[in-house]
Amino acid sequence: MSANTFLDDWLSHHAASKPEETAVVCRGRRVSYLQLERHVDACAAALAAAGLAPGDRVAVLACPGLEAWCSALAVMRLGAIWMGLNPRYRLAELQYLLDDSRPKLVLSISAFEGRDYLAELDQLRASSVRGYELLALEELVSPSTAERSAVGVVERDRYRAGRSPVAPAALVYTSGSSGRPKGALLSHHGLVSGAAMQVAQLDVSPQSMVVCFPINHVAYLADTCATTLLSGGKVVFQERFEAASLLRVTAEERCNMLGGVPTMLQLLLEDPAMTEVDLSALELIAWGGAAMPFEYLGRLQRLAPRLMTLYGLTETAANIAFGDSRDGLEALCESVGKPDPAVGCRVVDDQGRPCPPGAVGELQFRADFFFLGYWKREEATSNAWTADGWFRSGDIGTLDADGRIRLKGRLSEMFKSGGYNVYPRELEMALEEIPGVSAAAVVGVPDLLYQEVGCAWIVTEPGHQLSEAALRNACRQRLANYKVPKHFYFAVELPLLPVGKIDKAMLRRRAVELLQVPAELRS
Repeated sequence: MSANTFLDDWLSHHAASKPEETAVVCRGRRVSYLQLERHVDACAAALAAAGLAPGDRVAVLACPGLEAWCSALAVMRLGAIWMGLNPRYRLAELQYLLDDSRPKLVLSISAFEGRDYLAELDQLRASSVRGYELLALEELVSPSTAERSAVGVVERDRYRAGRSPVAPAALVYTSGSSGRPKGALLSHHGLVSGAAMQVAQLDVSPQSMVVCFPINHVAYLADTCATTLLSGGKVVFQERFEAASLLRVTAEERCNMLGGVPTMLQLLLEDPAMTEVDLSALELIAWGGAAMPFEYLGRLQRLAPRLMTLYGLTETAANIAFGDSRDGLEALCESVGKPDPAVGCRVVDDQGRPCPPGAVGELQFRADFFFLGYWKREEATSNAWTADGWFRSGDIGTLDADGRIRLKGRLSEMFKSGGYNVYPRELEMALEEIPGVSAAAVVGVPDLLYQEVGCAWIVTEPGHQLSEAALRNACRQRLANYKVPKHFYFAVELPLLPVGKIDKAMLRRRAVELLQVPAELRS
């Protein structure tokens, strides 16, 4: 199986070796590996007919489901670059991402929860910096198109011809200190190697799990769909996270894995449906994105024989550190585990000098499957790497003598809310667009459920009065809901450091006091 250097190679392998095994469950429909291959064949043929060429970008707006997964495999089969868009994005967010990535094709679901996405994207196309062809995703991936697909091995091989494992396969947007998202280019080799590493670490094969991560998130593409595909398992799609539904489906499908961010798992534990379902098929519960409160570990351990904490970044193309309950529950709280043997890890001080075990510094990593660079961001790409080839994670932590990573904080101001990365400058720019707002500063503050949430400090223009409700409503029109600050405070002026920058440490301390954050949540 060493020849399976692309994700769709693994699909073909399973379609040949176990064609009738279930690959996908979506909206009550079961799709075998052979049927999934035919769906991908039909989608790839339609995209090729639309003129898609290697290196072209294809933006896909959809919920997690069969259509999005087929589109990813089909785009990669043609050597083009796949990019996911979150249906939660507002128009301004979509406009920025489309203008920055400049896709040749945009594939979209028609509508979801009252929004007409085809109409919205058609509206945006008129003002885009580069026009794109807009196609309805449901028409490319449907039972009828798969049944009509006559693509054979020869045609399939023609589509694959000339691809390079180190060429870009996906464009996943993350962000930095500027607050503007930037796209990380992940290679075919990166996705396959990262997924293979995770399959070995998870040690559950074949995997079966419910996936409800948004398709723009690296966890959707790399950490769940790709790992399940390589293991020859079954992915059960859920369009949005709903605790009771996820529990019922996990039980009905006899899934052997349950995963998510800590917020999701906490909500599952507290849902009344937890006492009504049979989860005895679970072999592993895994989480990443934030620390799991210790009080939940015992309850999770009663549901599955193994627990695991994961650590990774968009740029690493996979989770790269793993903590296993077989080493004790305390290890899951105190660290994010040990790096995989394929990943180098070091801690450096502010002068770039290696730190001794246990000393605090920036975590840096090295492996041959990390991201290729940031799309159209040469300077940011250069700054992401040291001169001797280590990736600068931006996370602060320690590497103990036993090889365990312990996170202490982040170099950037980014905070994580319910597992989502939230970038204060992006929120501040949205707030500063609101009439009457003179200045805005956003900091992350501890939250029992979401780990951290946004707290916005607002200075209004003279003569303007703004309410918290008005600010929140304005933010909802500009930002995805997980980015909207949970708390708002008004100030006459913002505190400044001697260098003239806003003193965000002071603002965070003020917010923590005003919110009466419990001492155990403060850091």
